[in-house]
Amino acid sequence: MKRPFSLLFLIGMLLLATLCGAIGGGLTAYYLLQNQKTTSMPPLTITSPVPTTEATPVAHLFVQTTQIETTITQVVEKVSPAVVTVVAKMPDQMGFFGVIPGGTSSGSGFIISREGYVITNNHVVEGAESVKVLLLSGEERPAQVVGTDRFSDLAVLKIEGDVPAIVTLGNSDALRPGETVIAIGSPLGDFKNSVTVGVISATGRTIDTGEGYYLEGLLQTDAAINQGNSGGPLVNLAGEVVGVNTLIVRTSSTGVTVEGLGFAIPSNTVQAVATQIIEKGYVSRPYLGVRWQPINPTLAQQYNLPVEWGIYVAEVIEGSPAEAAGIRPGDIITRIGNLPIDANHPFINVLFNFKPGDEVTVELVRRSRVLQVTLTLGESR
Repeated sequence: MKRPFSLLFLIGMLLLATLCGAIGGGLTAYYLLQNQKTTSMPPLTITSPVPTTEATPVAHLFVQTTQIETTITQVVEKVSPAVVTVVAKMPDQMGFFGVIPGGTSSGSGFIISREGYVITNNHVVEGAESVKVLLLSGEERPAQVVGTDRFSDLAVLKIEGDVPAIVTLGNSDALRPGETVIAIGSPLGDFKNSVTVGVISATGRTIDTGEGYYLEGLLQTDAAINQGNSGGPLVNLAGEVVGVNTLIVRTSSTGVTVEGLGFAIPSNTVQAVATQIIEKGYVSRPYLGVRWQPINPTLAQQYNLPVEWGIYVAEVIEGSPAEAAGIRPGDIITRIGNLPIDANHPFINVLFNFKPGDEVTVELVRRSRVLQVTLTLGESR
């Protein structure tokens, strides 16, 4: 009985030892595995979430060149090489304390022919002892005054040598109010070949010069014109010169400041005057042969004259058409041909409606008697 029991006991002990070994091996393996995870993984750190901000990109500026070409820029490129700055040296004058330097007068002009003829205003070069022009390139050339005409405020100069460009004269009679025009010149004499743009505001304007005659048939424009622009071209969009910039109005007769009132001599007048100056050296004007004083209502009332408008003949030039027709000092001329001398028709402008050699009827008042005489107009320079 002891042997079987001992055998069972032994088997039981073996099974128990096997079970304990398995449990111990499992525990050992689990311990090693856990230790390996702990040493191979970094400790987990929990922090509050921090909002991220994207980096601001660096700004890149790009310059893009776009070729923009308009009718105006094309016209300016075409005409500008023919535009010049005119500088006139005025003579010195003797003053109470000695010699007073004459200084200079500056304006603008433009070349009209390959022979070097230049158009500018008479008031730019009037009385100058010498004249020079500055080309767009900066080249300076002496200029000869070929001839002037104060009644149209135009002058023709001439320079020697090759010219950089010439302009084309357009038909100013075809201009209409609202048409775009370009003024080119040298305002203040320093800002050479400055460009301004405007429109034809009106045509046929008349400006009183304050010297007994009007500038008639002028073009009015709002293109900016300043001192020094005088004599420069007024150009249409076809690149043709349609006028010569000549004056501006800054204040009205009542003292009101105004802007955009510029005036130009029409190109058709320029062509007629320049042609005579180039051919003859002067402008042929009709000649009556009297020295005179204008009459207006104020003078008529003051001196108890028989008419309100006309010219009082102070002197008759010997050998003149007036002398030949029997006009005498003290006569008051009131009409030439069918044109009256009045507020809107000064004597000079009435006279200039005729040509040398024209036979005209002159109406005059002599001691309250109205007379008419016929004469043939002479020629003045």
